[in-house]
Amino acid sequence: MNLVNGLPAHVLLVHFVVVLVPLTALALVVCAIWPKAAQRLGLVMPLLALVTLVSVPLTSNAGEWLEGHVADNALVRRHAELGDGLLPWAGGLFALAVVLWWTVGRTAVAGDSDGPRRPTAPVRIAAAVLTLVVATGAIVDVYRIGDSGAKAAWQDGYSKTASRGGDEG
Repeated sequence: MNLVNGLPAHVLLVHFVVVLVPLTALALVVCAIWPKAAQRLGLVMPLLALVTLVSVPLTSNAGEWLEGHVADNALVRRHAELGDGLLPWAGGLFALAVVLWWTVGRTAVAGDSDGPRRPTAPVRIAAAVLTLVVATGAIVDVYRIGDSGAKAAWQDGYSKTASRGGDEG
């Protein structure tokens, strides 16, 4: 999928990544710190992480197509290089969401008579720290990629003064 209604698909798909990666990361941190949230979300958390994971290569592939259809410059190359690094972060979010669901969230769904199995405190702390690291890395990477993409798209591409109708803003 390279074009959607005549527009480069990357320009549209990137909005999914910009929303889904931070949303998934923040939801995962909440679930790792607060197990009742993981129990309430159940299978929704890994499904959200899966949709996020799938959106990253779709957006990257559309971006590679777009890269071949714009003028070659250092800003575009930098954006493409940064974009290639997001998939491992999204994969980490998905893996952690599955592990969290498997250990905490699924017991509420399965309705175990013994109740949810709670991991020991050191395991919970380690999981929360790992989740925080991966979530932070994913969010920072999305920011860096988005910033470089905006610079690549808009650097010298607009006038700081209004071209017609006066200066309204």
